[in-house]
Amino acid sequence: MATRRLPVGSELSEGGAQFRVWAPAAQKVTVVLESPERREAALRPEDRGYHSLFVPNVAAGARYRFRLGDDQAVYADPASRFQPEGPFGPSQIVDPNDSAWTDAGWHGITEPHRQVIYEMHVGTFTREGTWTAAAEQLRFLADLGVTTIEMMPVNDYAGRRGWGYDGVNLYAPSRNYGTPGDLRKLIDRAHSIGLAVILDVVYNHFGPAGNSLFKFAPQYKHSERRANEWGDALNFDGKDSQAVREFFIANAGYWIEEFHFDGLRLDATQAIHDESKVHVLAEIVRRARAAAGTRQIYIVAENEPQDVRLLAPIESGGYGIDSLWNDDFEHTARVALTGVNDGYNHDYRGTPQEIVSALKHGFLYQGQVYAWQRNTRGTPSRGLPPASFVNCLENHDQVANTGYGDRLGAVSDTASFRAMTAVLLLAPQIPMLFQGQETGSMQRWNFFVDHDPELNKLVRHGRASFMAQFARLGTPEAQAALPDPSAGTTFDDCILEPELRDLTEPVVQLHRDLLRLRREHAVFTDQRPGVFDGALLSDHAFVLRWFGDDGRGDRLLLVNLGRTFREAVIPEPLLAPPLETGWKILWSSEHPNYSGHGTPEPFTVGRLAIPAHAAVLCAPDPSRWLRVEPSPPSGEQAPVDP
Repeated sequence: MATRRLPVGSELSEGGAQFRVWAPAAQKVTVVLESPERREAALRPEDRGYHSLFVPNVAAGARYRFRLGDDQAVYADPASRFQPEGPFGPSQIVDPNDSAWTDAGWHGITEPHRQVIYEMHVGTFTREGTWTAAAEQLRFLADLGVTTIEMMPVNDYAGRRGWGYDGVNLYAPSRNYGTPGDLRKLIDRAHSIGLAVILDVVYNHFGPAGNSLFKFAPQYKHSERRANEWGDALNFDGKDSQAVREFFIANAGYWIEEFHFDGLRLDATQAIHDESKVHVLAEIVRRARAAAGTRQIYIVAENEPQDVRLLAPIESGGYGIDSLWNDDFEHTARVALTGVNDGYNHDYRGTPQEIVSALKHGFLYQGQVYAWQRNTRGTPSRGLPPASFVNCLENHDQVANTGYGDRLGAVSDTASFRAMTAVLLLAPQIPMLFQGQETGSMQRWNFFVDHDPELNKLVRHGRASFMAQFARLGTPEAQAALPDPSAGTTFDDCILEPELRDLTEPVVQLHRDLLRLRREHAVFTDQRPGVFDGALLSDHAFVLRWFGDDGRGDRLLLVNLGRTFREAVIPEPLLAPPLETGWKILWSSEHPNYSGHGTPEPFTVGRLAIPAHAAVLCAPDPSRWLRVEPSPPSGEQAPVDP
């Protein structure tokens, strides 16, 4: 038998195809070939509940399903590489070498701390909603300054539309977006213009519709743990868990190897329970890196409890993950911009102190009491480099969780949003943009699904119940106005407008200019301790400072989220310029190019002034030194205006 690439699934080999499936509950497994001609063959049982068979004269494109025992029902391959008719239809044999790769010179994400991530949902990124259409828009993202696309889950799921987090065919790129070959072409195109692509994967549950894995092996489901909030808990450490672990570990390597993805985003890792000696997440990370070979990949995780052990090296008992999403930054930034600290934003005030603390220290909650959960939350992140955290102002969850899918720009002050965009894109953490944010799109982003009527009803009820944690959205009138996740119009409202992808548009210029500054001024992404600092100036203003090696590379960002800031007495050393220099304006969020209203010089002998709702970036300039010679009379000789 030819060497297999994966432990399960169908694989082409000389003269035919090899089928292998894990079905410990079945005495007999039959492969039912449905096209191009119908025939059946019983698989041979192996140890540990596996069944396999080589079938001659089978080629790429053939469609098949499995029959378990003598039951007449047939099911898709649990490791199907493509489901052309969706989860309820037949699987299709795919040749993983069907694409001519041109990225042999691509080395992956070689400078992860300098990347700029862009979260993309393929189905709404273009009107066509396909990988082919998305590939045609990649040049815009590269010209903008994005370096890495984070693609929301592409594994197949039930229905014509969905976020992808309820996948059931974890090896099959969704037919809603095209073919596996189309996905490979998109990634090859991205690499050709300098864009990396990482994939969001979901290893904490299966979707509620179209999942046949439990038919093959009930052992996929943990027999003793309660279901999590999305579905049945998966069995990574119980009886017969070895094959379950193998299925998911191999899946991580599959996306890296066969599709040339540059890394993974691991969804909701707090729901992946494993008490084994080596956590399955560590094994997933190890396999993904091995599959990449000489390419450098990047792995980021979502973890609501904010457990930094995920970032520790595997050799030290950690999981070897590169970065974690920092929800604390997003939450406090959202409260700062909207004033709303409802629901799970309860423990944030959106103050300059919170923003500066999140930038200096990572998580805001590192083990202290978190009132919303009536418990402690978080772990100490002291000493971790800034790139251990991914910051954002918007992501797929946080926009949809406003209830009506309003973009942050639609519910906040426009000028303050520009200022916080500067904070996001210049801070030393890894910034992430959510699709449409870079163009100022006001298209809503809602949760959407497409199931049968009964399941649609349950989803509507579940979504409304979740939204009720926000007091405003729990009122009868608000609940009645929530968009129906199953309605086609809810999905249509989320489709982005390609005409806004114009580099001359003010919002686009804002992002492009900030990303150019981030790229050209290395101090912004310098990860060394002591390079970055920040301090409060008032209850609505703060300063961020980057220290270069010789002073000339220093940068100062003045941020004011309230009324005009004007003070004569400010004993804050971060405001002090390098020796015998002053500060000149390098960039301002209030530039008319961005629909701003101009920026007076912030520093004079008499005061520091920052425009209302603005961010002003300054650089050292000897010609702006404020020293006066000869010295004017001091306060001992003439009263100083208080």
